[in-house]
Amino acid sequence: MKQHWTWIAVALLAFSPTVRAETLSFTTFVPSSAIGTAEGGNTSAIAFNYAGNKFVGTVYFDNQLYTTNLAGGAVTVFGTPLPESSSSVGEVVVGASLGQSGFPLGNIYAGSGADGKIYQYANSGGAPALFATLPPAAGQVRQIFFDPGSTFGGNMIVATTTGNIYVVNSAGTPTLLVNVGEDTEGLDIAPSTFGPYAGDLMVSSELSGSLRFITPAGVIATTVSGLPTAETVSTIPLNLDLSNPLEGFYVANYSQDVQFASAGQFISQGILGTTIVTSESGGSHAWDIAYTGSGFSVTPFTFPGNQISQFEDGIFVTPQRITDTGGGTTPEPSSILLLGTGLAAFAGLRFRKMPAA
Repeated sequence: MKQHWTWIAVALLAFSPTVRAETLSFTTFVPSSAIGTAEGGNTSAIAFNYAGNKFVGTVYFDNQLYTTNLAGGAVTVFGTPLPESSSSVGEVVVGASLGQSGFPLGNIYAGSGADGKIYQYANSGGAPALFATLPPAAGQVRQIFFDPGSTFGGNMIVATTTGNIYVVNSAGTPTLLVNVGEDTEGLDIAPSTFGPYAGDLMVSSELSGSLRFITPAGVIATTVSGLPTAETVSTIPLNLDLSNPLEGFYVANYSQDVQFASAGQFISQGILGTTIVTSESGGSHAWDIAYTGSGFSVTPFTFPGNQISQFEDGIFVTPQRITDTGGGTTPEPSSILLLGTGLAAFAGLRFRKMPAA
């Protein structure tokens, strides 16, 4: 959502847990000029997703998706526009299928934020086909996510403006998992380091600043509060590979570009197996969520690299996601430099002991 209030700024200043000092350093992955050229001047980045052999992104108030190669270059339009009224389109979100539970490998699924319709593109683009329509009272599509494991059957998971969370199978049939009572956007699966919550669905809601953990049975197991305008949820995997510069955290930086944080910095800081939650309040605000054995610690990141204008959709490209999508790596010189920087930092710092995977 693009509306913010004074209390949000006050809350961000007041909320200052200081368990650890952690950094999140971004560099530009897709420049504003490249997005604008593909999108007719529109650089209002909203979503960005990895599809194995490419990335696919969207911009605000625009039915046209765009695509990049694995190095963030060769930016061009992806497919034909979504068949939605241009006057009702809002935040277009995208998900890439992982080839599980009957879903094709690397297809693109998009929702315009105008209604409860989800469209499917082939990995190569072309014209979208209507894949699923949520029930009339479901609300508008806010996020599309694919379960990378088996906790939710490897199916599609969809969040909406009314707080409904649906599991959608490969036939396009939605089943209500739970309603959390408010607009919900960020989705990811809790890692194995999260004790009794491992495998639960994590969902973030910006109005209450909450991160909820939902079991496969649709029970809200616990809630982490105090995350003003919580936007995206991205788990840092335990098995990041320093030899692959494709791995790391990618975020749509509204209204400018796409930013990237390399894998090396997460390894060097010993924060594998934790979870990043970003804030949509404007500016660089994000937290590292770690399970302590009896609860959760919440640590704000500082930002020594590029500053974020406003966090929107993001994704962590992981070894599992690369394997699941049949993807590869096409490092560019700047990526290789980032890798070297991460290795240097890794050599000079000690690991913080992590729970067993």
